Amino acid sequence: MTPTPTAPDRPFHLDGFATLTEALDFAAGGPTGVNIYGLRGELLAAIPYAELRERARALAGRFLAAGLKTHDRVGLVADTDADFVVAFFACQYARLTPAPLPLPAPLSGRDAYVEQIARMLGSAKAAAVFGPESLLPWLKDAAEASGVKMAAQIADLPEAPVADLPPPTPEDPCYVQFSSGSTRNPTGVLCTHRALTANAMAITKHGLQVVPEDRALSWLPLYHDMGLVGFLLAPLAVQMTIDLLPTGAFVRRPLMWLDLISKNRATISYSPSFGYDLCARRGDGTREGLDLSRWRIAGCGGDMVRPGPLLSFAERYAAAGFSPKAFVPSYGMAEATLALTMAPVGAGLRFDTVDVDRMERDGVVKPGTGARSRPFVRCGQVLPAHELQVRGDTGALVPEGHVGKIFVRGPSLMKGYFGEPEASARVLGADGWLDTGDLGYLVEGEIVPTGRAKDLILLNGRNVWPQDLEWSAESEVERLRSGDVAAFSVDRDEGEQLVVLVQVRSGDPEVRRALTDDVAALLRARHGVEARVELVGAHALPQTSSGKLSRSKARALFLAGAFRQEEPA
Repeated sequence: MTPTPTAPDRPFHLDGFATLTEALDFAAGGPTGVNIYGLRGELLAAIPYAELRERARALAGRFLAAGLKTHDRVGLVADTDADFVVAFFACQYARLTPAPLPLPAPLSGRDAYVEQIARMLGSAKAAAVFGPESLLPWLKDAAEASGVKMAAQIADLPEAPVADLPPPTPEDPCYVQFSSGSTRNPTGVLCTHRALTANAMAITKHGLQVVPEDRALSWLPLYHDMGLVGFLLAPLAVQMTIDLLPTGAFVRRPLMWLDLISKNRATISYSPSFGYDLCARRGDGTREGLDLSRWRIAGCGGDMVRPGPLLSFAERYAAAGFSPKAFVPSYGMAEATLALTMAPVGAGLRFDTVDVDRMERDGVVKPGTGARSRPFVRCGQVLPAHELQVRGDTGALVPEGHVGKIFVRGPSLMKGYFGEPEASARVLGADGWLDTGDLGYLVEGEIVPTGRAKDLILLNGRNVWPQDLEWSAESEVERLRSGDVAAFSVDRDEGEQLVVLVQVRSGDPEVRRALTDDVAALLRARHGVEARVELVGAHALPQTSSGKLSRSKARALFLAGAFRQEEPA
C-alpha cells in the first residue's frame, strides 16, 4: 500500500464551493486523498477522494435504509480511522447531521465515558450513534441513558443500493461540534455548509496561502474543531492530500509526528504549544534522516500560544532544516467554525513583552522588562469578510493597546448552539456579533489574545492572569513540565483565595514538601501573590479534547473535594 500523492499537477480549485459535498465531488477528479496511519506509524488506509466519494455515497443509502431521516443528528465516535471519515461524508450526502464524539480519555473509566456520551447524545437529540466494536457496549449504555434508539457499528447497517440523493443546500446543517470543554452541560455548535465552506476558503486561500505543492499532516483529534475542520475538511476543500496520525500515537511517541512530516514531505501541520514543547524536550534535529525543511506552515493554536516552547523547538530542530519563519500563530473557536485570525505566512513568531503590573492594574499594554513582564503573541488580523472588535466593560470600543473583550462577526459564525436558544442569545447578538468570552488587545490591527474572561482572577484590585502564574511555575521550578499547574480563585468568607494545583510524580515526602514550598515562594516573589498550593497526582489535571488545561473543570473538581485523597504518584 502506498499513500495518496501530493500531486502538485492535480486539478486545483481555490475559489470555493457552496457545500462540502460539492467540494468532495470536485476533489474526486484528482489523485489526492486521505491517508490514515496506526499507533506505530504504519499506513493503515490510503483513500483517494474518488474512492471516499464512492464509499460515502454508498453508505449514505445504508443510513437511510436503516430509517434515518433528513437532518437527523447522528453521533459518530471520531476515531482516526476510515469508518469515521467515510461515515462523516456519508452523512453529508444523506443530509444527516453528524455529531463527532470523543474517544475515552486516558485513565478514565467506563462510567465516566458513558455519562459523557449520554449527555452529548441527549444535547444533540441524536437519532443514532455509531462507533468501533470495542466501544459498542459502552455506546449502547449511553444510548439507553439518553433515549437514543440505535447504537451500532457501521458494518451493522443494512445493505442498500446507492440512492440518487438530492444534494444539501448551503443553509443545511453540516455538523454539530461539541465545545472542547463540554462537561456537565455540553453545548453543540451548529455549523452550516455555508459557514464551513466560508471558513475553509478563508483559511486555505487567505490564511495559509495554499499552493498546489502543499500536503497536510495532523495528529489532532477529529472530534475537535482544529482536527476536524483544519485537517480534514479545509484541506479537502482545496483537493489537498491529508496524512492523519492517531492522537494516541503522538501521546506515546511525539517524535513520530516529526518523522512522518519528514518522510511524507508535509508542508502544513499544527499543534498547541505543548506539542512543540514535548518534541523539544524529547529530541532534536540531529536525528538521522530527519528533514523538516519543507514544513512551511508550523501552525500553533487551540490554546494560548507560548513563545518559550516554540523558540526552544525552533532552536533544537534547526539542524533538521526547520525555519522559525514557519510559525503561524492563530486564533479561533468552534463557534466560528475554526479560524478567525492567522499571523502572516513567513513572518514567524512575533510577540510583545508587556509590563504585567500595568496590565493587571488598569488594562493598558506597555513594554515591560524584568521579572514582572511577560510575552503575548500576535495572532494576526481578522480573516477576509470577517470583523473583529475589542470592547470595554460598557460595550464601547477600546483603543489599540488596551485589554478588553473580543467580539467577532462574519460568514463563518455558527447558526447557534443546537437546541439552546437562550445560550445562543447570550453570546450572539441580533446584529450578528459574537461575544467570544476571550480577552485581548489590538496592535497594528492584529489581535493579541490574553486569556479567557471567566478565568481572570481578581486579587486586591488586580486582574491576575492564571496562565501567567502557571507558566512561571512550569518554566522556573525544575521538576515541573508544561501542563503541570492549574491556577484559579475560589470565594471564601475572607475574600478571594488563590489556589494552585500542581501535578507531582514523586511519593517522597521531602520532594513533595520542597515542591510545594518552591511554587509558593516563586509566586510570592515573582507575582506578589499568596497561593494555597495543593499537590495532585500525575495526569490528575483535566484536559479539554484539544489537550489544553481545563481550569474550570479543575476548579469544579477541587471544590467537589476530588483531590483531597490524592495519593502520591
